[in-house]
Amino acid sequence: MNELQFETSPYLLQHAQNPVHWKAWNEKSLHEAKDRNKLLLISIGYSACHWCHVMEHETFENESAAIIMNEFFINIKVDREERPDIDAIYMKAVQLMTGRGGWPLNVVCLPDGRPIWGGTYFRKNDWINTLEQLQELYLTQPSKMIEYAEKLHEGIESLGLTSTKSIEIDFSLLDDFLEKWSKSFDWEFGGYQRAPKFMMPTNYQFLLQYGHLTKNEKLLEYVDLTLTKMAFGGIFDVVDGGFSRYSVDTKWHVPHFEKMAYDNGQLLSLYANAFKLSKNELYKEVIVKTISFIEKEWLTDENAFFSALDADSLTNENHLEEGAFYVWTKNELQTILKDEFELFASVFSINDFGFWEKEHYVLIQRENLQYLSHPFQISEEELKIKKRNWEKLLYTEREKRKKPRLDDKIITSWNAMILKGLVESYKALQQNHFLDLALKNAHFIVSKLWDENGNLWHTYKNKKASINGFLDDYAFVIDAFIALYETTLNEKWLKNCKNLTDYCLDHFYDEQKGLFRFTSNLDNALIANHYEIEDNVIPSSNSIMATNLFKLGIYFENEHYESISKKMVIQIIPSIDYPSAFSNWLIAALHFSPYQKELGICGPKVFEHLNKINQSYFPSLLLAGSEKESDLAFLKNRYKQGETLFYVCQNKMCLAPKNNFNEMHKDLID
Repeated sequence: MNELQFETSPYLLQHAQNPVHWKAWNEKSLHEAKDRNKLLLISIGYSACHWCHVMEHETFENESAAIIMNEFFINIKVDREERPDIDAIYMKAVQLMTGRGGWPLNVVCLPDGRPIWGGTYFRKNDWINTLEQLQELYLTQPSKMIEYAEKLHEGIESLGLTSTKSIEIDFSLLDDFLEKWSKSFDWEFGGYQRAPKFMMPTNYQFLLQYGHLTKNEKLLEYVDLTLTKMAFGGIFDVVDGGFSRYSVDTKWHVPHFEKMAYDNGQLLSLYANAFKLSKNELYKEVIVKTISFIEKEWLTDENAFFSALDADSLTNENHLEEGAFYVWTKNELQTILKDEFELFASVFSINDFGFWEKEHYVLIQRENLQYLSHPFQISEEELKIKKRNWEKLLYTEREKRKKPRLDDKIITSWNAMILKGLVESYKALQQNHFLDLALKNAHFIVSKLWDENGNLWHTYKNKKASINGFLDDYAFVIDAFIALYETTLNEKWLKNCKNLTDYCLDHFYDEQKGLFRFTSNLDNALIANHYEIEDNVIPSSNSIMATNLFKLGIYFENEHYESISKKMVIQIIPSIDYPSAFSNWLIAALHFSPYQKELGICGPKVFEHLNKINQSYFPSLLLAGSEKESDLAFLKNRYKQGETLFYVCQNKMCLAPKNNFNEMHKDLID
């Protein structure tokens, strides 16, 4: 057993019995590299990473590889989900060196932590040969390594930072972005014309919002196609709910089977917003099943949510195989479904279209049920009932299998994403249970993850919070608490947001750059500051903060918040090259557009009207309200005893208050 046996991260614990003398990232390990003048070997991954497991088995469990690593290197294992700051810095380095990145991420550094070489997955012999060459070079030509490290370090520090002299946002750029962006749209299966296919929830949030606001039916059609094909595809677990991380093909069929909390939380919000607009029953089914999955598999007895389910699971022969828990053979399905197999096979493509490999099928629905019911001369409603019954049968059978491994650490930002997804699902479907789950999780965050000193913690396990929070923890918690306020009108959630925002301004904001650092100024510095800017599968923490600051600026009439938000947006928008990598910044920009409006509702019938608004799709609307006199700046002096009044505002100007819902509704859509 190496030193990782003392850690709590499931990923680190998976490597605790490797012959490699792994250490965790800490001051002692880093000082040892300097004291012994040894190169650092930093290997970064996460528990649900399939190729991380493969490299562990092929290389890190191998005695020959371990001998080289132990003799010449200080070997440090990092869970990227525990330490996204470390991952971000060394991912930048590898991308600069090789032009690409991914996990496992392996970097060799000078004893002071500056990288000199890196890559992702390596076969055992290539790994050993490379490490031997690096060690020889370090012994014979250390000055060359140091010179290279210095140049690379300069590149890391400058990467991603922008500068602009603009003073206003040029909204004509949005149409230019869209023209370029749309060239990559896949009009057969949705998503983009490439494989692997990631779901990119924020991309479709923006496209849905912009399509709706500009009445672009073609854009809305594309988003609907994408969400439908994702829901039909094997990437969505039709048997028990929840999405896998990405599809390895272009038709959303065969997933990389791990399920991540951050994907499912964001997709709840996306499908909820799409349901508000379309009332598509398929979207409702996705929401209900996904929440059911999250509740069954990830909800803890403290009302927190675990992080992930692994891609790999044990077969009956006790071999770890990717997707083993989820796939089916034709014989299995015929035995379970008996006389209804032919109809089932038509619905779920038990044919060449649905075939994966080794006699295995991944369930994928090619067409809607109305179309599929015709050849069998049954109604769409009858087929829906049959489909639900089949799913119950398959669920019962599948539960007999050995489940994928669970990553049981709790990550603050990912919990906040699920929390917001639950709130948005409640808004769309008005199912009280969803709001109840959200409130319980919010209370967990406040009571267990928010320290009396004002800081959030990043992770929680075994009833203990650890690792000082990163910017994404604050950004997503604030975002989720704003959504909770818009649903409950309990002003304590906004006060919590303000406290967390002020903490961010004190400890994360870089006034000179006009952006927030990813790491608090109270933490030990890494080799470079990281400013998270690009929106990826998870939107950047800076883009989330830009929206948070705008909204809180309105609620509290705080011009300082609004000013910082606008400066952030103005800095990023002109420098965008690939709009799909900045889609959440585009959402933030829309707050400063003519589409942005605010609505205050004051009076005894506030919740009756609030629920109607929340069930409708108003993506550029900020909501506030109260049943009584409120001290909230936006609502001050707007309460009138015994009367429910609506205040529609825009750009710090408000229309005369109205007491008629329909008239107010016209003002919102004009």
